[in-house]
Amino acid sequence: MNRRALLSFVILALVSRKAVAQSGQAPAMTAVSPLDGILERAGSLGQLKAVMVARSGAIVAERGYHGSSVTEPTNIKSASKSVISALVGIAIDKGVLKGVDQKIAPLLRRDLPDNPDPRMEEITIGNLLSMQAGLDRMSGANYGRWVSSRNWVREALAQPFVDEPGGGMLYSTASTHLLSAILTRVSGRSTRELARDWLGPLESFSIGGWERDPQGIYLGGNQMAMSTRSLLAFGELYRNGGRTAGGQQLVSPEWIELSWRPRTNSRFTGDAYGYGWFLREIGGQDVRYAWGYGGQMLYIVPSLQLTVAMTSDENNPAARNGYRDSLHSLAGEIIAAIASS
Repeated sequence: MNRRALLSFVILALVSRKAVAQSGQAPAMTAVSPLDGILERAGSLGQLKAVMVARSGAIVAERGYHGSSVTEPTNIKSASKSVISALVGIAIDKGVLKGVDQKIAPLLRRDLPDNPDPRMEEITIGNLLSMQAGLDRMSGANYGRWVSSRNWVREALAQPFVDEPGGGMLYSTASTHLLSAILTRVSGRSTRELARDWLGPLESFSIGGWERDPQGIYLGGNQMAMSTRSLLAFGELYRNGGRTAGGQQLVSPEWIELSWRPRTNSRFTGDAYGYGWFLREIGGQDVRYAWGYGGQMLYIVPSLQLTVAMTSDENNPAARNGYRDSLHSLAGEIIAAIASS
């Protein structure tokens, strides 16, 4: 460009800027989503690995932190209990299981203790799903002892009754593991095979590593690897009434409604609990969420057609150090931003 052309270009630019200023209109700029600022600030949470946000089936924001990405597998811990719940619902719809009122004793008869408590005959599939079996908890302080046993199913069924079946909530990974054992024995297929078959058509959904018990039964409700993207895909399936983006029905709407119906309450948080899902209000909206140790979170907000998935360092606690509450607050900020958009 010669000097005369360059001078003409500069004069034209100055005239254009003056005209814009006199018109009272600001120069055109690329819009910045409020979610960008929220996710930027979320980086201050040292345990956080990744966040993804989807609305009405479209991903509207995603970010990895501290060297992690949304495609990196993470142990989603107890958030996998919601996956087990989905498999039970599909099994019922397919006739593999009879329903939530089906008694578990006939299905697990060979692993029942000698002279079992008569209340063992009263426990149902639904009781296991809602953590109301009445058997002593095999989570928390008892978890290590349980997974060190030679037969996790038999050990779970040998625990004393500390409440009546259908009584208070006794959060226990043993309950969801019994569901995994039941699915395996009734179907004749491993729980992993069932997940691949029944949830396989869901785009972006996949399960990586998954621990098994000494008898080869996949651990129901813990030690399951999944990426943030896969966790979001699972949440979107529920948000969309059990249908894939292509319209294939994998989980029935009726099962989702049953799963999200409050049945008991956590004595630790006060939050309601359905069949593998917690329920609470966040950001002024009714939210259904899955929660795993360390801060593995899946939030679904039906009123806003919103799904939020978060994964975190699974080696650190989330409840007693306040980190889980920080994630709830982050979800609240995202919900508020979406609600006001």
